[in-house]
Amino acid sequence: MSVERVFAARLAGTAVFDPLGDQVGKVRDLVVMYRATMRQPPKAIGLVVEVPGRRRVFVPMTRVTAIQPGQVITTGLVNMRRFEQRRSEVLVLNDMLDRPVVLREDGGEAVIEDVAIEQQRNRDWLLTRLFLRRATDARGPLARLRRRGETLLADWAQVDHPQRSDIEQGAAQLIAAYQDAKPADLADAMLDMAAKRRFEVAESLDDERLADVLEELPEDVQVELLSRFEPERAADVLERMQPNDAADLLDALSDEQAERLLQLMEPDEARGVRQLLSFEEGTAGGLMTTEPVILSPETSIAEALAQVRRAELHPALASAVFVTRPPLEPPTGRYLGLVHFQEMLRHPPHEAVGAFLDTEVEPLRPDADIAAVTRVLAAYNLVSVPITDEADRLIGVVTVDSVLDEMLPDDWRRNTDDVLTTGGS
Repeated sequence: MSVERVFAARLAGTAVFDPLGDQVGKVRDLVVMYRATMRQPPKAIGLVVEVPGRRRVFVPMTRVTAIQPGQVITTGLVNMRRFEQRRSEVLVLNDMLDRPVVLREDGGEAVIEDVAIEQQRNRDWLLTRLFLRRATDARGPLARLRRRGETLLADWAQVDHPQRSDIEQGAAQLIAAYQDAKPADLADAMLDMAAKRRFEVAESLDDERLADVLEELPEDVQVELLSRFEPERAADVLERMQPNDAADLLDALSDEQAERLLQLMEPDEARGVRQLLSFEEGTAGGLMTTEPVILSPETSIAEALAQVRRAELHPALASAVFVTRPPLEPPTGRYLGLVHFQEMLRHPPHEAVGAFLDTEVEPLRPDADIAAVTRVLAAYNLVSVPITDEADRLIGVVTVDSVLDEMLPDDWRRNTDDVLTTGGS
């Protein structure tokens, strides 16, 4: 049974189905339009739906046949042209949540935390109710005890809505809507935002999440965002990025900016990034990361599996461990070979990884070109290839995602085909 009132923040991430029960995508935002006066509730005109391939398309509300708990049902006729926001359109999660408003009753300030749309008798959906949180008075005697203001539900007409473009807007509710999404999904959403809103979202992310999202953004947007942060925070974020991604970003900055940020980074983190910056662009050395899982041959399979289970480890780096003589930090002792994750699953946990080395994969030198790296990855069905120096010491590995980033056009994240269709439309 279709519900009559829907809160937008809860709608985000909801699966969208066609009448046959096949999933079309997920809701990423709600599109509304203001009417003649701000006293009139805006009209909800459609949904922004993310379909396979991380493409965002527009689904008119006239195509929505039912909104039920956990699902949205459409007619199945979805135009796959990429959604582009028009000037007259407002995205609820992006543009409206976390914006300040003024309560008409007492002039108090509040922030929009959610909005409710309701279907009218004529089948139109109107944005009728606002879930608000009052702003706290930081100067009051109870400010330290009252971290967050009280909440209330208000009609749209009961508040004044400042329309100035320079007004500061938070991003807590938008980020919450993407808390279970991959960094690439949030990065895609940020690409569609105005520069001001994009920075507001980036500023509200914690360093770890911001680092993950930055890695998924085009270089020009990375530079745009990083340049607006205080140098201390920019350095903290760079430390949490994959070393090769951090090196690529620093390489896009001026020499002065890059050196200042390197000076602010932890010495151990900066050392690996400086090494990567010393290699030519498009070579194995310039593409590699210096943070693979490196173990001694005596390490047990149980410990090796524990290492690759670490949540912060990039999936491509979890596919194999690299075995060397001490020291185990790049540049390591002599490189011995690698052990594939699947191979470790085939043997008792107490056995040593050194007994199951794959020595057929020849490591490459850091000056090898991308074609050589690609050939090794393809020939051995690998997702990472070891890189050693002249003394056969492991200095890093190149992962397949870094190779793809190098081979694809610079603007591949922005370009999508506009000719795909689904459901016969």
